[in-house]
Amino acid sequence: MYGPCPIPMSRESDPAIQASLPVANIAAYRFAPLEGLPSLRTDLLAFCRAHQLRGTILLSTEGINLFVAGDRQAVDALLARLRSIPGLAPLEAKYSHTVHQPFRRMLVRIKKEIIAFGVPGIDPARRTSPKLAPQQLKAWLDEGRPLTLLDTRNDYEVKLGTFENALAAGVDHFRDFPAAVARLPAELKDQTIVMFCTGGIRCEKAGPYMESQGFRNVLQLDGGILKYFEHCGGAHYRGECFVFDQRVGVDPALQETDAAQCFNCLSPLTAAEQQDKRYVPGRSCPWCHRSDAERATQALQRRHRAIREATDPLPGSVPAPMFRPLRVPQECDGLSVLETFCRLVSHLPASYWEEECHAGNLLDSRHQVLAATQIVRAGERLLHRLPYTTEPAVNGDVTVLHEDEALIVLNKPAPLPMHAGGRYTRNTLQHILNSVYRPQKPKPAHRLDANTTGLVVVARSRHFAGRLQSQFAQGRVGKTYLVRVQGHPVVDQFECDAPIGKEARASGTREVDAVSGAAAITRFVVRHRSPDGTSLLEARPLTGRTNQIRIHCAFLGFPVVGDAAYRSQSDPPRQTLDVGEPPLCLHAWKIELSHPVSGEAMSFTAAPPNWAT
Repeated sequence: MYGPCPIPMSRESDPAIQASLPVANIAAYRFAPLEGLPSLRTDLLAFCRAHQLRGTILLSTEGINLFVAGDRQAVDALLARLRSIPGLAPLEAKYSHTVHQPFRRMLVRIKKEIIAFGVPGIDPARRTSPKLAPQQLKAWLDEGRPLTLLDTRNDYEVKLGTFENALAAGVDHFRDFPAAVARLPAELKDQTIVMFCTGGIRCEKAGPYMESQGFRNVLQLDGGILKYFEHCGGAHYRGECFVFDQRVGVDPALQETDAAQCFNCLSPLTAAEQQDKRYVPGRSCPWCHRSDAERATQALQRRHRAIREATDPLPGSVPAPMFRPLRVPQECDGLSVLETFCRLVSHLPASYWEEECHAGNLLDSRHQVLAATQIVRAGERLLHRLPYTTEPAVNGDVTVLHEDEALIVLNKPAPLPMHAGGRYTRNTLQHILNSVYRPQKPKPAHRLDANTTGLVVVARSRHFAGRLQSQFAQGRVGKTYLVRVQGHPVVDQFECDAPIGKEARASGTREVDAVSGAAAITRFVVRHRSPDGTSLLEARPLTGRTNQIRIHCAFLGFPVVGDAAYRSQSDPPRQTLDVGEPPLCLHAWKIELSHPVSGEAMSFTAAPPNWAT
């Protein structure tokens, strides 16, 4: 998101026709010191959802950057709300109108910067380089005034068009701009430089940075290329302007061109390039034509960049309200809200739930406040809202080993809970996957404990999840774990078939229950006996009981090294370790299954951690 790139109305367009289109699109940015970002994010998200707006708003302590679309009255109401925020009163927006809503969802995100640059001390809210009006630049170019036009955009944008004789920065991302400045000839420091980008936001930071590096006469084109097109047409410009929306490119009349964008590498493609035999829509283009293996590698690299962005900072590190879900069982059908919470969360006193209800913290699935006497029905989803809080840190270093149209195979780090529960709502694998794969909501076909590392198989849809989960339920998936245990087993191969209790204890752990426990079988092979008194084993669970390997190891007298839940009855059990603590030495190493679409036999391996080598 680089700034206000949706296109203002063309001078050749009929304003009446434009205004009659049902969806108003706005783009705006403003550098200004902002405070209270978590609460502001919550308020703006609720406001936009209530007004059925979609798009993206980026918030930072340095300002705001947004693209939003919806009904014109709702859009105007949002602008009025934003302008009421201290520092945003002068916020200007560019309008355009479309037939269809261009965005799928509404996002409000807190970022370190509203335009990623990565150089501390650059504060456009306090000072930026002088701005040059588009008409003045045209006049200077008409008269041939000596100056250097510096294109600060990415190379793939420049490829589609730029000003005559402009000097391209030569970057793939705006964060690379400082390195590009270091490569500029020293003689430019005394010359007039007019920098430009699409809508102006990048130059707000690029200009002050260049001045800090000794460039003495730096100007920025006010409003960027788009404003130049609006006021001056195509004079001194060659080609099109790349824009960050579904139009890809616009000409100097601000009309959509025939340019397309490669789905794989995002490179803009001219009409001629679209005729190249290497252009396969949705797959490749002349600029990124690669073998299947190379394309798969590039796709995984992009996915890992998205994961790093989603986990740095960790989503739960930003204070936010926590919502704990509760599904109404048949036994509570017809009870009141207060009676239901008292019965299902009985370890908390009734007085607590009365206070929570009075405070408006008991909600329905639409986040509407529930009255204490309101009747609930079986199957309903209720929510308990907790105050703004941060979640404990986790290891967000998730690695994607394979993905296709049906499944994703991950190497899960630890500690990292898979699902929301207890102290964790956003610092979970599921939340990370939802963020990275949005609008899809990937569904893990099985689960690992928060402290267990290794392979997790995830379905791309509910349909594929059903097919994968049936394989796990029927025991048709082969799983091999690596586990380091205390002690030296006497034999090299052995088996445990101790039944495991069906109900969790108050601590969340389970135990061997020879009377009414569920059948559980684990086969072990000793790989190595170490001088420190530990042994490295292979464990193959033939059944899928909760904590099965850990319970069986402890039952046999060989507890798993680092197990905070089953190591000793004298220690309080803990389900999730803290980052930096000695790890639980249990790793999901290999898995064998059938592909849910083709039926092809597939096998995956997650590299062993240090303790298993």
